[in-house]
Amino acid sequence: MNIELFNISWDVSWLVIFFISIPVVFTFFVYQYLQRTKVRSALGLYNFNGISSFDSAKRIAKHVLHLIGLLFLCIALLQPKWNKKEETVKQHGRDLFIALDISRSMLAQDCVPDRLMFAKQKIKKLIKLLSCERIGLLLFSGTAFVQCPLTQDYAAFEMFLDQVDVETISSGTTAIDKAIMQTIQAFGDEKRKNRLLVLCTDGEDFSQRLGAVQQKAQQQNMKIFALGIGSPQGAPIPLYDQLGQPAGHQKDKNGKIVITRLDEQRLHSLVSAIGGKYVRGCKDDLDVQTIVNEIERYEKEELSERSETSLEHQYPWFLIVSFVCYGLTWLL
Repeated sequence: MNIELFNISWDVSWLVIFFISIPVVFTFFVYQYLQRTKVRSALGLYNFNGISSFDSAKRIAKHVLHLIGLLFLCIALLQPKWNKKEETVKQHGRDLFIALDISRSMLAQDCVPDRLMFAKQKIKKLIKLLSCERIGLLLFSGTAFVQCPLTQDYAAFEMFLDQVDVETISSGTTAIDKAIMQTIQAFGDEKRKNRLLVLCTDGEDFSQRLGAVQQKAQQQNMKIFALGIGSPQGAPIPLYDQLGQPAGHQKDKNGKIVITRLDEQRLHSLVSAIGGKYVRGCKDDLDVQTIVNEIERYEKEELSERSETSLEHQYPWFLIVSFVCYGLTWLL
């Protein structure tokens, strides 16, 4: 914790040591001096006035130097700072969009508690492992839209992510090509060596132009990573009424319950065609760590720069005085 006193910034976390050490050392020196005086008096050494006065003055000088050295050492520990200086800080990182599938199949419960909540938990773990990246959130089903633009404010990102719930779920189908196209538009014309996208989806896709969009992503030097949500065995899609209560399962036109399955083959072929990587979501964090390792392979770029005003550290001067005092004590 820092406080400002006499236009000087002090780190008061060492203040307790400062207040304790000075009285303790002073008391020790006074006690030592009184003990020596008592012994000398008992031995009758004060008859040698010349020698006694010289030794006494020498001891007092050493004690004073000890106290001054300790005082300046304690002041140095308080890290005094003054003299403002401005410096330009450049921030480096990578631009990354996370696209979250919000189609109705994401309500299936072959993940705990369901695919949507499982994907949100994975996204939160992912951003905790990332550093110095700008991240954005995109939601997609039959259409796609940016929920959170690129930002380094991870708290704001999580706030936008938390707003995604059952009520956000779309009743339409899934179009991964729309998610990729929307991501390309969201990146804009800003020149970047690498543009990164993480798809969190079960892979069920009804895209009309996926091949063309893949080619455009390659032209934009976009790298896509897919996190598969769900299981190959699949699960039924639950339905909910207006009060959010379970109301059976989705059925096809023949009245049979629809089973939604993780389409790993589709996701693998999607990302491998443009140099990405597919990872199936699992109970531990190995899946997230794998994606982070892949992301960190790409070079960081300058994202922004800002001016920061700071105070210069002055504690070295106090350390020098302290060392000089202790050096003179050793010489005496």
